[in-house]
Amino acid sequence: MAADQKRKPTSGWAPFHHIAFAVLWTATVISNIGTWMHDVASGWLMTSLAPSPLMVALVQAATSAPIFLFALAAGALADLISRRKLLIVVTVLLFCNTLLLAGLVFAGEVTPGILLVFTFVNGTGAAFVAPAWQAIVPQLVPREHLQSAVALNGVGINISRAIGPALAGAIIAAIGIAWPYGINAVSYLVVTAALLWWKPPATAASDLPAERFWSAMRAGLRYTRASRVMRSTLIRAIAFFLFVSAFWALLPLVARQELKGGPQLYGFILGAVGVGAVAGAFLLPKLSKKFPPDHLVAIGTLGTAVVLVILALVKRTDAALVASLLAGACWITVLSRLNVSAQLALPDWVRARGLSIFITIFFGAMTLGSIVWGQVASHLGIPVAQLIAAAGALIAAVLSWRFKLLSGDALNHAPSGYWPQPLVADDIALDRGPVMVTVEYQISPRDTAAFMQAMRGLKASRERHGAYAWGLFEDVAIPGRMLEYFIEESWVAHLRHHQRTSVLDNEIQQRALQYQSPDTAPIVTHMLAPDPARQLPADKTCGDGTLK
Repeated sequence: MAADQKRKPTSGWAPFHHIAFAVLWTATVISNIGTWMHDVASGWLMTSLAPSPLMVALVQAATSAPIFLFALAAGALADLISRRKLLIVVTVLLFCNTLLLAGLVFAGEVTPGILLVFTFVNGTGAAFVAPAWQAIVPQLVPREHLQSAVALNGVGINISRAIGPALAGAIIAAIGIAWPYGINAVSYLVVTAALLWWKPPATAASDLPAERFWSAMRAGLRYTRASRVMRSTLIRAIAFFLFVSAFWALLPLVARQELKGGPQLYGFILGAVGVGAVAGAFLLPKLSKKFPPDHLVAIGTLGTAVVLVILALVKRTDAALVASLLAGACWITVLSRLNVSAQLALPDWVRARGLSIFITIFFGAMTLGSIVWGQVASHLGIPVAQLIAAAGALIAAVLSWRFKLLSGDALNHAPSGYWPQPLVADDIALDRGPVMVTVEYQISPRDTAAFMQAMRGLKASRERHGAYAWGLFEDVAIPGRMLEYFIEESWVAHLRHHQRTSVLDNEIQQRALQYQSPDTAPIVTHMLAPDPARQLPADKTCGDGTLK
């Protein structure tokens, strides 16, 4: 395997040299095929149970709404407990839910309300699975194959999208509406078996108690807000998905109204998108050697704008199929670059939480964009909506260009352990807080501007690890004496900060410490809010609370 990695370091197939990735990827594709069959069956079943457009639309809403409701919570949970165990438990529950639904459909006992409830439960399971699945990818392949692994995951989704709906239609017509649910239930067993087989690499155990759930969610939001790369990735994601959602939202109407086709043509168009995505994924390693990720996203955005223009102006089936091939290639190019940037921006301890925010932004922008472009198409027509979306995508790409994406090994999140444990005079309760840390520097006055610039990076590092207040002060009596402070919510939060300091954090701190006077070392002080249990006796205070 080592020899293969050396021979094919940038091959699009390289992740398949790692057996864990190959097994889990295959199981996921099988499960996604089952999920697409399930979704098609649910939509078709609702047209029989309650054929109003509202009820049919509610099936899709019940599938996607849990992403908005539970993605952040799912990300926090995936960082707090074993991701493998979480995936196994949720997958087993999805199996039970789907199997029960299949039984009800076989028995003819399903009502519109029952179908929506089961669909919502399945959507909730998918919401809890998504961050954990994405977060385990770096455990399956080495860092140099991460980009190809992310692209291959996109390929798997598009393969299942091409196979699942067509297979569902054939099965429903041949043997009945209940069978796609039964097949989907079996597909969950395939995933469960693969997860039971997989043994993730061991991670270093912490001697600190696990984070509390709500604190973990706040930590994930705080890290994402303080990470420049994550902010840039999310901004670029919004700029792309908000406008490109017009392609997906209006595609059924293009097939039916603009091209005067039926379900078969719509299936061919979706298949062309899948084929284009597969081809694009295997071209990505070569393209990544020639173009940085920002350029690839720009190329993908330009290509998608061209697709929208073609669909708006050329009313030909062959042109639509060629445009769909290009759309699939552009989609996988941009989506994989954004996903890789998010993966590389996050250390393992907060990876699932950060990715859950990325997923929320993705679904939120796609949902909002779909609503907007549907309304625009209703009032101005489908071609006009597509042309406006194409122009908007290009303008958004230009405006967001200054927010750069990450690629390669730019950030090293490996734990460094360069912070010594704080010295304490007595045992401190872990939940005691808040904690204020001060660091006193002595620098040359001529280095003040450069030092302050370096401290901006250190400020962001402190905030990513939990500091909710930060400041830098200069002594008016002693030139060059600078005092930094930052505040964290508890003693255990500060101890976690010590454990999580990475090579990257060390590099950031060293940029500031290079201006420290060589004759002295920075003076670090840890301060705790007074312990309420340690109050003076009543006879030691005056009536107004001041000391006697």
